[in-house]
Parts: sequence; C-alpha cells; structure tokens
Amino acid sequence: MSEERYGVLDGAIAPAVNTRLFGHEAAEEFLARTYRSGKGHHAILIEGPQGIGKATLAFRFANHVLSHPDPQSAPEQIADPDPGSAVSRQIASGASHNLLYLTRPVDEKTGKFKTAITIDEVRRAGHFFSQTSGTGGWRIVIIDPADDLNRNAANAILKILEEPPKRAMFLVLSHAPGKLLPTIRSRCLPLRLSALSDEAMRQALGQLGLSIPRGQAETVLSLSKGSVAQALKLANYGGADLIEAFGKLLGEQGPAARKTMYKLADALSAKDSDVAFGFFTEHLGEFLMDEARSAALAGNLARAEHYSRLSASITEQLGIAAAYNLERKQTILDVLASITA
Repeated sequence: MSEERYGVLDGAIAPAVNTRLFGHEAAEEFLARTYRSGKGHHAILIEGPQGIGKATLAFRFANHVLSHPDPQSAPEQIADPDPGSAVSRQIASGASHNLLYLTRPVDEKTGKFKTAITIDEVRRAGHFFSQTSGTGGWRIVIIDPADDLNRNAANAILKILEEPPKRAMFLVLSHAPGKLLPTIRSRCLPLRLSALSDEAMRQALGQLGLSIPRGQAETVLSLSKGSVAQALKLANYGGADLIEAFGKLLGEQGPAARKTMYKLADALSAKDSDVAFGFFTEHLGEFLMDEARSAALAGNLARAEHYSRLSASITEQLGIAAAYNLERKQTILDVLASITA
C-alpha cells in the first residue's frame, strides 16, 4: 500500500510499514496482555494528540493479532513487525483479507482527500465482515480517525459496534474523542496515549533522519508539543517560518504589517500549500484561545471575550471559505486583518 494511500507527510513513514514505535511502551504492554488473556475488548478507542503514533500502534497491534490468532499462545510483548513475513507484506500492500483500513477517501475528480469518512466507506466494513476471514481467524478494522466520520457514517459504524461479528476487532483512532458520538465512545475501551517526551521525539525523528538546522532542535521540540507530525510540518513545510512571520506581524503596523501580511498570504495560498495552510490555521486557533485564556486569568474579561468572539468568528469564516471554495489568499488576508485590527 503506497504512502499516498495514507496522505503521509513528507519525511514520514506510512503506519502500515513503520516497524518502530517510540514512547508508548505501556500501551503496547496493555494491549499484548489483554489480548493474551482472551478477554480483550472488541473495540478499542486509541485516543491522543495527532501525530504521536496512534496509527502505527494500531497497525502493530493488528499485525500482532493476525500473526498470533490464538490469544493464549500469543507472545507477552508486541515485537517489531517483520517486513518479510506474509502478514506484514499483506498489510503493507493493502492486500490483507483480514484487515480493513478506513480513512477519508480520495475524491476521484480532484485527486485530494475528501473532508469526511463517508457512508460508502463504512459499507465496505459491512461487506468486509460479511465475508469469511482469509484464515478463519480475526478480522480487524482500523478507523483513522473516527473524528472524520460524517453523521451517517458514524451511525452506521455504531450499528456494527452494537452487534459485532464473531472474532471481529475495531481499532478506533481519535484526536478529539469528545467530538465522537457518546454511544460510540461507550462501546469502546479507551486507551489514552500521551504526547511524546523529548527523548521519544528525538528517537522518532532520528529514525526518520529528519535534519533540523543546528540551533533549531530545541525550538522544534518545543513547538511540536510531542507530535512527530507537528515536527515534520515545522521542518519540512515551513511551519517554523510561518510562526515566526506571524509573530513578526503582531508587532508591526502600517506598510510593514501589510507587507508581512501579503507575504504570509502568498505562502499559504501557493500551489500544494494545503498542509502548511492547515498547520497555520491550527496555530491561529491556539493563539487566539491562549490569548483569551491569559486575559481571563488576569481578570481582563473584556479582552478575554474579544479573543473568544474573534476565535469563533474566524473559525466560521474559514469554514465558509472551505465550503464554498473561496479564494484562499483573500480569506487569509481577511483573517489576518481581523486579528491585527
């Protein structure tokens, strides 16, 4: 299965072929132990910040289960997958009859990922479970992330979770479990993953061979907040430069501010800038909420309300622009103008 199938960031390794995982030893031990006990839950909600290894953990566990279909004879620990094994080759190529990966599908007209996991994707899961397992063993569905399920798709998944087939397992990934249907959460065993420590980040980035300019390593670690995905966006998609330019803009006025504003808008509306744009809008959201929170803690309720309202307004503005495919450059200019006004 190609990395494009997963929308993998430049410099990353597709979860299905990634043989290493750092920083989640306790979670792996828990999964191996509960599976070996024969009392494992049929649906596990793997939750935590984006880009910390949830999908890699899901594929590692799926590989473990499919390689050892009898729980009682399964090893006590999850080992690094063997790329040469039949199970690993089938998973990597997307040819496994026992594993189904559900994520946002690619729009055939635009060549880009759709904005949601649709009901048609969930119907694939229904068809998948209606067939006999390739080995008579487990059948596993990974949903990555369940946050992207639209309403119809979420309700369809819920029906399967309510009456799961025999020897069926769901690995449900979520960056924001609070956004999931409460009924989906209630039918899953939650497994919370934390952001990676600095040491785990260094190990993960070292495996990827990420080259961070001398003197910027600590800055990247700080800004990435324990997320490998964020570190890649900072280093490979100009994220660090975008944050620096935005900080500069906040301290400027007049012609200098307009120059910086247009420079940002040009960078974020350039061809193939979707990842950078998403990164920057997330940064804007965090900035506005941090400002609101700081103002509230300082007792400046008027300032806190201003930033809260501004955050809601910009979120709505970006949503409308995306829905109607409005010109991105003008949208960015409008958003930046509202922040610096």
